[in-house]
Amino acid sequence: MTQPPAPERPVRSPPSAAAVRGAFGDLLPHLPLFPLGTVLFPQGLLALKIFEARYLDLITHCLRSGAPFGVVTLRQGTEIQGAAEAPVRFEHEGCLAEVIDCDSPQAGILQIRCRGLQRFTVSQVHQAPDGLWRADAVLQAADPVEPPRTEFQASITALQRAIDTLQVRDQTPFLAPHALDDAGWVANRWCEILPIPLATRHKLMMLPDPHARLQLVDGFLRRHGIISD
Repeated sequence: MTQPPAPERPVRSPPSAAAVRGAFGDLLPHLPLFPLGTVLFPQGLLALKIFEARYLDLITHCLRSGAPFGVVTLRQGTEIQGAAEAPVRFEHEGCLAEVIDCDSPQAGILQIRCRGLQRFTVSQVHQAPDGLWRADAVLQAADPVEPPRTEFQASITALQRAIDTLQVRDQTPFLAPHALDDAGWVANRWCEILPIPLATRHKLMMLPDPHARLQLVDGFLRRHGIISD
């Protein structure tokens, strides 16, 4: 169901953590959930092709109201209703998603781009008759905006090179602005593109300390010869 991100287009500036909390509060009752075989990080980009009725209704509501929905990572089952006999199981932590771009190439299909906002945990999960999952969610603290420690300079330089290379190929997996002076942003963008297991990616997303997240990423890059001193 996920599609490669489209070429980068200007979008409005991302809201701050305070703005997210001010708009929605710490508690989000009956938050609609979208279980996916991916991990959405704060300030991350997610492109989706929507064709199921339950999600078409959800995205239409989000576009009209400006409300977010929650992206949670699948542990079992599939994101397409009725495509597998295995019951759907997903992580009870995820990231709010804001629709920033929408196109309808044909009737009954929406192609959207979403931006990750803030992490949350869920409880009281239930599935509506139309198949849409909902839960009570509590927002988790946003990463503090802090400069990366000097020991991570090689990781920052390598990420800038990766961004430059992808842009030459007309591939833009990251939303602007590119906050290379923010430890959490650097760690999150590496987590999105490194070949690591989905469960590991999810655990990294939920780490509350951005420097600890970046340290784990830096260690991975060094072990695999991607960076060195």
